Amino acid sequence: MSEALFFHAGCPVCTSAEQHFIQALDPKRYAVEVVHLGEQKDRIAQAERYGVTSVPALVIDGQPFHINFGAALADLK
Repeated sequence: MSEALFFHAGCPVCTSAEQHFIQALDPKRYAVEVVHLGEQKDRIAQAERYGVTSVPALVIDGQPFHINFGAALADLK
């Protein structure tokens, strides 16, 4: 099973992306963890290590995919 992390900040763009993209992932193939960086600021460094620069972003098997633009990671610090 592949790991997927969905990083977001709770904004409307992020919420919409979460509803759309997370539902599209096959739960038999992906273990998905949703990380709200507005509430879990201690996870911002983890997102940065994966190469995430803005949210919402989906990281699958270590590869970041940026979805639209809700907020820059720098704005969440």
